[in-house]
Amino acid sequence: MEQRASRINYTAWLMLAALFATLWLGFWASEVRSDDESPGASATAAQNELGRSLSPQAQNELVRLIRSGNLADLRWPNFSDYRDQVLTFYEAGAYSLAWVGNNQPTPQASALIHSFKAAAEEGLNPDDYDGPRWDDRSARLQASSLDDLMHFDLALTVSVMRYVSDVHVGRVNPQHFKFGLDVGPKRYDLTEFLRNEVVYSSDVNTAIAKVEPRYAGYSRLEEALASYRRLAAEGDGEPVPMPAQTVRPGDSYAGMAQLVARLNQLGDTVPNAASQSYRGTSVYQGVVIEAVKHFQRRHGLEPDGLIGKSTVAALNTPLRVRVQQIQFALERYRWIPDNFPQPPIVVNIPEFRLRTMIRQPGALPLDMEVVVGKAYHHRTPVFANYMRFVIFRPYWEVPPSIAEAELIPKIRRNPNYAAANNFIVVDGTGEVVADGAVSDSVLGGLRSGAYRIRQKPGPKNSLGLVKFMFPNVYNVYMHGTPATQLFSRSRRDFSHGCIRVENPLALAEWVLHNNPEWTEDRIVAAMNGSDTIQVNLTHPIPVLILYSTAVVVPNGQIHFFDDIYGYDAALQSVLESGYPYPN
Repeated sequence: MEQRASRINYTAWLMLAALFATLWLGFWASEVRSDDESPGASATAAQNELGRSLSPQAQNELVRLIRSGNLADLRWPNFSDYRDQVLTFYEAGAYSLAWVGNNQPTPQASALIHSFKAAAEEGLNPDDYDGPRWDDRSARLQASSLDDLMHFDLALTVSVMRYVSDVHVGRVNPQHFKFGLDVGPKRYDLTEFLRNEVVYSSDVNTAIAKVEPRYAGYSRLEEALASYRRLAAEGDGEPVPMPAQTVRPGDSYAGMAQLVARLNQLGDTVPNAASQSYRGTSVYQGVVIEAVKHFQRRHGLEPDGLIGKSTVAALNTPLRVRVQQIQFALERYRWIPDNFPQPPIVVNIPEFRLRTMIRQPGALPLDMEVVVGKAYHHRTPVFANYMRFVIFRPYWEVPPSIAEAELIPKIRRNPNYAAANNFIVVDGTGEVVADGAVSDSVLGGLRSGAYRIRQKPGPKNSLGLVKFMFPNVYNVYMHGTPATQLFSRSRRDFSHGCIRVENPLALAEWVLHNNPEWTEDRIVAAMNGSDTIQVNLTHPIPVLILYSTAVVVPNGQIHFFDDIYGYDAALQSVLESGYPYPN
């Protein structure tokens, strides 16, 4: 009986203790929840050990600050674009400080601050993450009030969210520029990433490095950025004089000393012994000509060795501009999807070039010139898609805009123009209504939109003998061309938006490598046959149309190109406005 009574008393004691704890916790929670919007999560032991728990009043102030989306301490105070994620981050940590312990930054915070200060190495702006401000903030922590500690912690949370997101998906959403790239699927759950990978990490640098784009071209650009930042810090040197007329091999040129110095500075090297020998001469000759050609090839110029306005302008382009071009190229790499099932076919618009990756051991990648859309009114769009089929000996369905602006006026002046250029006129069902001279009534149907123009297959067809289809909203595709002379130009923006490829046979072979029945002989026969043939690809191939005015090729050599569409200037304008960036 005594044991039973003892158990009853012990049970009663536990019940009273539980009731007291419940009442006390309820009172504590009611103090925290001074209004319907205040937090109420509990801190874990590990989190309390790491950070500093806040009083109910401090927690409410923290929530107020976060919900305002504005922190005056920051270089860019408006963080409304990250407000919800910041609030979730502190909710997950029971509203304790994440980056401060014993009135000093945690080791993880110190590592992040180092990354913020070194953000320029990633092609980012340290000011965006308060890089220059952290030393002073950290030094004042020892004597700081709880309110100051809270501001420090919140500033660091906003900065690290900005930094991680910027490194991973870029600062500006590419869709702001009407590009067909979607960074949404790439975005991190920043709360989950920081709580799981950073707050308790023993190696923050490794954790942050994981968010960088995993492309070899990105790494090469980082190395080039470091090199050009060093060059820019050293200064541009004396400019290369603009000649009164084009300097040709053997001509006398008063700017030889400046020319040789600039070529050596940029790595288009004139051997040292030769550099010495050119100090006392003004004759443009020998290895200097070869160095100029090397420079011209790297800058999208005709490598003719002539020193004219374009070459001198490129030579005198400030190094800070080259640094900026590399920064923009890194930004655009962050927009690239990271879930391609295989390396994509890549077209870089300002470079006028198509490249493929190695698809299997022993198979060579492709590297060929392309013609892209005109800089005015007919720009080739930036987007990603999948090539799904190839058409040999295609018809060209002339877009109404081209027909109205270019073909109908010619047909009106010469009714036989259509037949002379292999065009026919068809109605809405595809029935031919004119395969020869175009009558006034048929011309009227064209002008009203009742009829349309189609070009017959063959060597004179504007699409050449094959087109490569990756169906998209822009109605853009790759194709051959009878105008092969355009590939000899250094600047090749001549199309209405589609991409003309220099070697359609090689591309067809590469694209159809998973369709083994399509041998080279069969492809050649299809291109030169009499039938229009569609071949569906066994596996769709990713296609990536990019815009980058700075490219580092696999041998480590950097190339620069003109901003033909003005997209670098547009990106610069947006970035100069600061946070929050269009997102």
